[in-house]
Amino acid sequence: MNTTERNRLKEKKRIVIKIGSSSLTHQESGELNLLKIERLVRIISDLKGAGKDVVLVSSGAIATGRQALHHRKKPDTLAQRQAFAAVGQARLMMVYQRMFAEYSQVAAQILLTKDTMVNDGSRRNARNTFDELLLLGAVPIVNENDTVSTSEIPFLDSFGDNDRLSAIVAALIGADLLILLSDIDGLYTDDPRTNEKAQFISLVSEITGEFLNMGKATSGSDVGTGGMAAKLAAARIATDSGSDMVIANGEQVEVIHQIIEGEEKGTLFLAHRNRDFDLMHYLNHEYEKEEQHDH
Repeated sequence: MNTTERNRLKEKKRIVIKIGSSSLTHQESGELNLLKIERLVRIISDLKGAGKDVVLVSSGAIATGRQALHHRKKPDTLAQRQAFAAVGQARLMMVYQRMFAEYSQVAAQILLTKDTMVNDGSRRNARNTFDELLLLGAVPIVNENDTVSTSEIPFLDSFGDNDRLSAIVAALIGADLLILLSDIDGLYTDDPRTNEKAQFISLVSEITGEFLNMGKATSGSDVGTGGMAAKLAAARIATDSGSDMVIANGEQVEVIHQIIEGEEKGTLFLAHRNRDFDLMHYLNHEYEKEEQHDH
């Protein structure tokens, strides 16, 4: 049990929540799970009512575009992916805006690329936009700008891995908690799907090489695109920038409330602000090194 660390999550004021495609869509058809999205919106609206700033990093644009264009398979080409995103991003935002409006909340769309983040002026503008939206009481909804980004820009893995993006957003806006909702319960010593002796890890005080190796061993999921290695990379960014991070299963989105109420759900990575951490240096150097190592 890590009761003290968990109880501290109740005090968090600026929260980034990332939800993946596998948590937003029906497994059987790949279509949007509107009931789950409605529950997610209700939970975020309630957190806003409790005085917290919430930013949502949402996958699902490509899946929504596929649904709208009656295309069953994942896109085969970059152009197809961008076309699906162009249709799907607008539709996904329409769903979010309509549902948030039911709870008297305003949703705002922010689309980012690596170019936005590495340019000093545009990064500063992005930070100011986030701050102003939160000050005005809006809920920023973030995604990669799939319609203009290219596979040659090593910002995110193919097909919408938003794990690192959510951690970069958390670092950019000075969040004190990042919650990654995925199709897994958290970090294990090995892949629990293939090794029944794999043990669940509830608390990570420091991300050592041992944990990074575990991530590489448990990144075989074909649901969504962000394996455990990507989530541990996100944890490094978040914790180095001063944000706690929790990886939890998004099957039941009510887990967000349970995490913030201090229940032992998911794997908690403790913040340990690294004075040497520089977001720009990471984007320009560390990310490329990790990408080359992963591939």
